Amino acid sequence: MKISEKIAKQIFNPEFQFQASRSSGPGGQNVNKVNSKVTLTFNVSNSALLDDIEKGIIMDKLSNMLDSEGNLQIQSQEKRSQIQNKEIAIRKFYDILRKAFHKKKIRKVSKPSKAAVEKRLKEKKALSEKKEGRRGGW
Repeated sequence: MKISEKIAKQIFNPEFQFQASRSSGPGGQNVNKVNSKVTLTFNVSNSALLDDIEKGIIMDKLSNMLDSEGNLQIQSQEKRSQIQNKEIAIRKFYDILRKAFHKKKIRKVSKPSKAAVEKRLKEKKALSEKKEGRRGGW
């Protein structure tokens, strides 16, 4: 199964670990009582759903987001509800994976057309003549 299919089907959900804690986000007086901040932890090196090549790509491209044990941690504290923050964290995880496995287009070197080159030179010549005309021998 390709990684794009795995991401689309969201098959990594069983391997997620969630931790709730007090948020510094919105919530008013309730923010001091309720654990609405959610931290999603996904262990890349111990994942049974990723093959070695995919693990290598994630370790390479997301190295600045991984801790020393190979855990990818994503936090969400945007909403007042723990459930909404959990959904946002999951969405962020899959967006990060999509971005990591997105292949960049190879730039094809191209030349300007003959007509474009001629047009540019013609405009350059006209501008040069205009400036030359401004000099004039006073």
